[in-house]
Amino acid sequence: MKTSETAKLFLTKDNFLLLTHKNPDGDTLGSAAALCSALRRAGKTAYLFPNSEITKKYEVYVRPYFAPKGFAAEYTIAVDIAAEKLFPLDFSGKADFCIDHHPSNTKYTKYSLIAPSKASCGEIVMQLIKALNGDISEEEANLLYIAVSTDCGCFVYSNTKADTLRAAAELLDCGADNTTLNVALFRKISQARMKLEGMIYSGMEFYRGGQISVATITQEMLKKTRATEEDLDDISGLAGKAEDAVLSITIREQTNGESRISLRSSPAVDCSEICAVFGGGGHAMAAGCTIQSGPEKAKKMLLDVIDEVWK
Repeated sequence: MKTSETAKLFLTKDNFLLLTHKNPDGDTLGSAAALCSALRRAGKTAYLFPNSEITKKYEVYVRPYFAPKGFAAEYTIAVDIAAEKLFPLDFSGKADFCIDHHPSNTKYTKYSLIAPSKASCGEIVMQLIKALNGDISEEEANLLYIAVSTDCGCFVYSNTKADTLRAAAELLDCGADNTTLNVALFRKISQARMKLEGMIYSGMEFYRGGQISVATITQEMLKKTRATEEDLDDISGLAGKAEDAVLSITIREQTNGESRISLRSSPAVDCSEICAVFGGGGHAMAAGCTIQSGPEKAKKMLLDVIDEVWK
């Protein structure tokens, strides 16, 4: 569907519940909360599903939109969710609409607004809000700035385009407080995160003459540093800082023995193609998956697949 068609359809419906994905980041949360606000301004009843994995870093911005207990939605909107398996842990049911920017989206809803060319889902929602209400409120501008800025690493990731910067500039014109948000989201980290980063850097491994960098985060490392999920935001960006790295791999050991994988790359390597082998997906230069084994075996499996995909 086109943006205008989606807006018109939403205006004919009511009682919306907006979903954010597992391990929610700033894009899914900022986009969903901003759209929730816009739907309310359009006279609709709309709430955010209270995703139990939301960290304190973002909760302060989105909590006002949480659905009360017992709320019965007529329509559910999945925001920045590429597949049903990425629905929040406590949610059971189907989605009626999907708004997303992932090329790997599985088209699991009857209606969808998908724009793979966008660096963030926030840019799509930004246009949708203008189609719904004609303008963007200051509250929505702040939420959308969270969405856009976090998905491109405060405009330093390779997915940042001219349109991304134009979107950010427009959000500032609408009242987004980029100074305060940049400090909160990108300039401050906990002491536990500092200690964890030291362990990650000292334990990094390199392959293909440094073209592949691998960072592993074990449960033991989290225990020693007392780091929690709050301290792991954007942790997958660290491995890619190695000067010769073309492809960076971050392996996070889970309590159940699985390994959560995040890949980042230059245009020379398609991360989504690698992750698809393990049932994951994402973007060409940023993707993820889960491997049913510990970090060491997961690393070997990944390197074997990379040898096949990236000759």
